[in-house]
Amino acid sequence: MADTPSRPLAALELPLSRRIDLTSLQLFVAVAEEGSIARGAGREFIAPSAVSKRVAELEHALGTPLLYRRPRGVELTAAGQSLLHHARSLLYGLQTMQSELAEYAEGVRGHVRVHASMSAIVQFLPEDLGGFARQHPRVKIDLEEHLSSEVARAVAEGAADVGLCHRPAGATALQARPYRQDHLAWIVPESLVPPTQAAINFVETLDHDHVGLHVGSSISLAMHRAAARAGRTVRLRIRVTGLDAMCRMIANGLGVGVMPERAFELVRGASALRAIRLADDWATRQISLVARDFDSLPPTARALVEHLAPTPAPTAHPA
Repeated sequence: MADTPSRPLAALELPLSRRIDLTSLQLFVAVAEEGSIARGAGREFIAPSAVSKRVAELEHALGTPLLYRRPRGVELTAAGQSLLHHARSLLYGLQTMQSELAEYAEGVRGHVRVHASMSAIVQFLPEDLGGFARQHPRVKIDLEEHLSSEVARAVAEGAADVGLCHRPAGATALQARPYRQDHLAWIVPESLVPPTQAAINFVETLDHDHVGLHVGSSISLAMHRAAARAGRTVRLRIRVTGLDAMCRMIANGLGVGVMPERAFELVRGASALRAIRLADDWATRQISLVARDFDSLPPTARALVEHLAPTPAPTAHPA
């Protein structure tokens, strides 16, 4: 095991940004990923002795061994594994920054990072974001799909400027504006229900096998809570990751499902399925636009917020 490097206390008190450099981090990542100083050096087109010196200086700067030197290569210490995780994140962030700044030089006039739930993306965002893009052709929108709870977390942690989700409990630190409402429906083969049936209580669906979504999705959580209140359980036969896949599974006799009515109309295709509206109060859901602070968003993000969820005009009062 390598000895812990010793160095003056004054060096330890310097800010970390002054004790390490990006080149050393990049070389360390190469060595860690290749499992060898020589192979890491070859990947980065630099002499092994120079890489070894850089890694040793990095260990000295951090005050802890990062590698176990073995006859046939290197292994990461616990500190080395932690540094590898953070170094990858830092270097990826720098690559993203470089890419975005290059786009500014090419004429892009802003970036907005948006995380949204599957329901919001399938039902509403293509048209809404398309309209915004036509009005602001030089603004780039980076859109990622996540579960509602993950959307809220990304916004709270600054990984996204704004989010669109069914606002989960505990997201009180975020500001929210109403975006759209959707309503859940029971999706079944046409042969399973009378042609005149238009609505059903969710508890009545629990006698059937269900095709479900992600375990942490807002729909899945709502279903299981409703079943628990009725003293029942959801007979989950299979989980899928998309609404179109759910329709295909149901059409092929693998169960029934629950999804937003509008989403069903958009993804059903030519399948012989029907959407029976759930009569439960919880089946009507609010999709919210969330941010840490709408007023402090960059101008391009504020413009997108106003496009998606305009601030209501003040009510006029008679004199």
